[in-house]
Amino acid sequence: MEVDDVDLIHLEPRWGFSFQFAWQKRLIYRDVSGSLVFQNPGLHRVKLKQEYDLFVAVCQNHADLLHVNAIEGWEDFCKTSVCWLDEMWAVDLPLMKHWLPALRRFDHVFIGCNGTIGALSGDLGRPCHWLPGGADTIRFSPYPNPPVRVIDVYGIGRRREGIHRALLRSAANNEIFYLYDSFPEIAELEPYDYRHHRDLFANLLKRSRYFMVAPGKFDSNEHLGQVEIGYRYFEGVAGGAILIGETVAGEGFREMFPWPNAVVPVQPDGSDACEVLASLNSDPHRVSAISRRNAAEALLRHDWVHRWKEIFRYAGVAPSPALRAREQRLQELASLALAGQAA
Repeated sequence: MEVDDVDLIHLEPRWGFSFQFAWQKRLIYRDVSGSLVFQNPGLHRVKLKQEYDLFVAVCQNHADLLHVNAIEGWEDFCKTSVCWLDEMWAVDLPLMKHWLPALRRFDHVFIGCNGTIGALSGDLGRPCHWLPGGADTIRFSPYPNPPVRVIDVYGIGRRREGIHRALLRSAANNEIFYLYDSFPEIAELEPYDYRHHRDLFANLLKRSRYFMVAPGKFDSNEHLGQVEIGYRYFEGVAGGAILIGETVAGEGFREMFPWPNAVVPVQPDGSDACEVLASLNSDPHRVSAISRRNAAEALLRHDWVHRWKEIFRYAGVAPSPALRAREQRLQELASLALAGQAA
């Protein structure tokens, strides 16, 4: 909304929404009528009253497709439609046949999981497109006034226990300041304000020297080996931290992170974690160069405005002046990062 002329549709639940939504999701898998996937799951209805060039439904997973049913007239009032569905795993597709008609309503379908594109395109009978994760890189960028990186190692979410134990030992010896989650399901907690939560995360990242990364849901066996790029990679480089951990197998990762030292590898068992950190710490020039390169590449490649432009490209919508102005600001900050200068 900051970079374009966009109306955000707020959907509000009616009484009993939680029960109806849960009930409807379960029954769709056995719905021979094919009608449940098009029914409002208990949200207050919203009726469009003007024409739009583009309708974009942003869904975390397939269940969010039901929310679209509360918006009346979107197919009649919008010239082009896009579904931007972040998480859908290939192993789940055989169970999804009753959900696919909800996707077929859209002119273009973008998926955040690269390994799902081929199978989903086959099931829908037309091409789908990969839309990787990203970050608000201006929020996360340490430039134009880089703060002191007082946190040695920062890790959030899922973690390799071997690496975690090695870092804990180093922290116990007062060798590093290691910041990490102390609750197993912290992602399920509701913040006071999600904007403040993201600001806090960004401010911690731009003050961290090293940031732990691993493939998305690496510790889950539910996806039969499908490997995807987690959001931590995009956020970590945006904050100018040095990513330590694992790269993601596949051409998609090389396409997104093609520059040297985008990730400094560490053995998953943590056997070389302290040695890798010591080696980096002994070469401040290298550490500075990697940090600046990460921050610059994130600004030029991984801001959400770049994903928005990709949607526009397929939808045939011209970029707005505000979008071009943000691109210009991204380029200015990237130049500062590469020059190692502060404004």
